[in-house]
Amino acid sequence: MRIAVVIPAYNEAATIRDVVTRALTQCSQVIVVDDGSTDGTSEMLQGLSATVLRHESNYGKAAALCSGFERALTFNVDAVITLDGDGQHRPEDVPRIVTAASSAPDRIIIGSRIADCAAFPKQRYYANCTASFWISWAAGYRIPDSQSGFRLYPASLLKRLRLPHDAAHGFVFESEILIEAARLGVYSESVEIEAIYGAHARASHFRSVVDVLRIARMVAWKLVSRAMYPQGFARAFLGRGQPAAPPEVARHVRR
Repeated sequence: MRIAVVIPAYNEAATIRDVVTRALTQCSQVIVVDDGSTDGTSEMLQGLSATVLRHESNYGKAAALCSGFERALTFNVDAVITLDGDGQHRPEDVPRIVTAASSAPDRIIIGSRIADCAAFPKQRYYANCTASFWISWAAGYRIPDSQSGFRLYPASLLKRLRLPHDAAHGFVFESEILIEAARLGVYSESVEIEAIYGAHARASHFRSVVDVLRIARMVAWKLVSRAMYPQGFARAFLGRGQPAAPPEVARHVRR
């Protein structure tokens, strides 16, 4: 499977070189999108073979991901893996994500941290669970960790999606992808990964109140437009007609 890794980065000078160096050992095609950083994030990547794209201003995570997707697709890849530049995702888990995707080539693969709930800051954990409830309902199937940015997207899906990616959709974008992909018949599978929140980690760019409210507003519109989508609720939480995973995937979802 031909893959590219896309890493959106905003003020990640402290961690980005280590993350990218490790990612390059897993994939030769690594793309970093510096989304208007002011701390020298791009400069930290000098001498590495990664492709570095730079936004002159901070346009938000959605715009950074879209820039990365656009460049990755020019490499004629089969799939694009996204991971964060702050060190909360282990590039060494990329092979596990790829293995799961090989068994389910038309699905999104999500690195799910939810089983490692004790490692989450409480506010982040409850915000994640709240967002995942609503997104699962709107998508019509259970998604344990809808807020994980460690994902594999089939290239065929990225070519079909057309979603807003302005600053207001920064952290809405990844949630909306899951809903719109489901409407296209593309579902996700989860691979359990470690939840990494170091004692000296920088404050998250995700704002637990504002961004969850933005996600909730987007989801509410999706539900209202489908008369509250009772079938989606039934599939997500009552186990009625939930999309089945390919049998091979079960071998790869746990360590």
